[in-house]
Amino acid sequence: MIDVEDLIALVRNYNPKTNADLIREAYAYGLEMHEGQFRHSGEPYFSHPIAVAAILTEQALDDATIITALLHDTIEDTKSTYSEVERKFGTDVAELVDGVTKLTNLQLSSSETKQAENFRKLFMAMSKDLRVILVKLADRLHNMRTIKSMRPEKQLQKARETMDIFAPLAGRMGMQWMREELEDLSFRVINPEARNSIIRRFITLQRETGDVIYKITNDIRTELEREGVEADVFGRAKKPYSIWRKMEEKQQSFSRLSDIYGFRIITNSEGDCYRTLGVIHQRWRAVPTRFKDYISQPKTNGYRSIHTTVSGRDGKRVEVQIRTRQMHEVAEGGVAAHWSYRDGVRAQNPFAVDPAKWLAQLTERFENSDDHSEFLEHVKLEMYSDQVFCFTPKGEVIKLPKGATPLDYAYSIHTRIGDSCVGAKVDGIRVPLWTRLKNGQSVEILTAEGQRPQGTWLDIVVTGRAKAAIRKSLREEDRGRFVKLGRELARVAFEHVGKKASEKALATAAKQLSLPSTEELLARMGSAELTATDVVKAVYPELVHASGDVDAKRAVLGLSEDQTYNRAKCCQPVPGERIVGITYRGKGVMLHAIDCPALEDVESETDRWVDLRWHSGPHGAIHAVSLDITISNDTGVLGRICTLVGEQKANISDLTFIDRKPDFFRLIVDVDVRDIEHLHAIMLAVEAESDVARVRRVRDLNKKP
Repeated sequence: MIDVEDLIALVRNYNPKTNADLIREAYAYGLEMHEGQFRHSGEPYFSHPIAVAAILTEQALDDATIITALLHDTIEDTKSTYSEVERKFGTDVAELVDGVTKLTNLQLSSSETKQAENFRKLFMAMSKDLRVILVKLADRLHNMRTIKSMRPEKQLQKARETMDIFAPLAGRMGMQWMREELEDLSFRVINPEARNSIIRRFITLQRETGDVIYKITNDIRTELEREGVEADVFGRAKKPYSIWRKMEEKQQSFSRLSDIYGFRIITNSEGDCYRTLGVIHQRWRAVPTRFKDYISQPKTNGYRSIHTTVSGRDGKRVEVQIRTRQMHEVAEGGVAAHWSYRDGVRAQNPFAVDPAKWLAQLTERFENSDDHSEFLEHVKLEMYSDQVFCFTPKGEVIKLPKGATPLDYAYSIHTRIGDSCVGAKVDGIRVPLWTRLKNGQSVEILTAEGQRPQGTWLDIVVTGRAKAAIRKSLREEDRGRFVKLGRELARVAFEHVGKKASEKALATAAKQLSLPSTEELLARMGSAELTATDVVKAVYPELVHASGDVDAKRAVLGLSEDQTYNRAKCCQPVPGERIVGITYRGKGVMLHAIDCPALEDVESETDRWVDLRWHSGPHGAIHAVSLDITISNDTGVLGRICTLVGEQKANISDLTFIDRKPDFFRLIVDVDVRDIEHLHAIMLAVEAESDVARVRRVRDLNKKP
């Protein structure tokens, strides 16, 4: 456990004016509060807050952040209170400690709806003071460094949460060193065999080729000295997880993988960066398409550097990063550089990003999102994405996530441009809308009046802004379609009892059902929120009661005596879902779920539509439903899935593997269910299994009715 004076010495290295007495008081207070508490490893619990504080000294952070680290678990885990911390250490520290406590209680790896809401709270805490997340990241880093003392299942949960949430968040904040370490520590838990395999191959490679890093570092230094450029040169092998990810992305073996070594050159000035680039490219052959200039086009988190990949000694590809010392500070600390100290004063780094502006930029598109799943999708897209820089025809720069398409570009300019997009030119050449944009390309959008977003566009775009705009437009378009469908359903239903669906009758029904307008009534009918029978009953209850259509012995109500029905294979409707019948020649009536995309093909053939509903009583019949499940490629996982389904009193009638990866399997499982509640119970039980990555119901338009 680090002594208080050693901790103060770490702070004094960058801040001689530190309030040592206050740090001593916080140290003593934390030690007292955590007395008698121990970690899973058997160490005194207070060793953890001290280690978190020590990690933050590496970022040269202010006294308030260091003291917060020492006290970050006191309010949650001890008898300490907010008011007591505020009285002893001030409002600033109390607010920070309270913020970290709230973050600790968020279950960021919970179900998607809850996870989305908790991500909102995470960003709210960050917007109040970004130092809260800096403490939380350091807390997670130390927990991952000491994770071996936890139970295996807890290790796996924490590692996955770290890989999915905290590592990308550290990267988005510009703290790349922390991202890499968090990823590699998680990788050690999630896939230890793969990590050990890469390490063994590294050892073999070093035995065969010698110390490549030392040789190439000396080569670079020699070339720079010859040209009179003063710079520090550092080399390293990339982290095992970084190499594994490249192997997976490129589908290459270790022996064929290039640029597994990285080199960093730190210069005295921006001019020296470009001189150094010239020296490197004169001495070694540059690899085309592997050059990025983040000095002239910085990342939004303040990152500036030149990246180039060259064929170095013995033809081995190596990545070289070139930056100034000030740029290096921001590259190491990211947004945290805003609070860093040097020689007792706040460091005035011209490249450090103002956290308030950074957060505003990060969250501006999330604030108006009412849909939790959309919000979560936007957050993850922003956290995980790198950037590309494209130019408008006038030469203005547009920043987009890596993998963005011309459609994303169009929506980034204006929603109206995106909605009316019919094509695009990249560097003067017409390209498909799904083309992935690259750095430096010039993009021109072609538009046309009357063009509307297509449902397929959602699979083309990658930005949250574009997805939100497309979904909004599709919802508005859907409403018009639902109103039209609702009107036809109402016409058929009213004619069935010998009446007309007049505007007055529909207005009366809307009033009886407490709806604001006839249009709302029709829209709800078309979207299956209301049945046509409910609407008719609101106006003519005696006719519906007397008609005698309901036959309690049949599963589906609304069929005539001579009609038979079958479930459509494309949507596989089950009791409890809203349904509609479509007549097919020689096949009788086919039941479709009301939201089945196949209904678009017969939208104009209203004479084929039959208003149906499931009988409200209990259903003993069995109905097959296909589930698309992605599971970990681990021993016994598939057996546990089968057991979970059996425990829900359901049977698996078929099982097909459709994708096999080294770490995940994807399969289609046909399950026999009674009704929609039974199906939801099965999906919930399977989704709760820790080795299940995703469960969704299959809707397959390739399966004809």
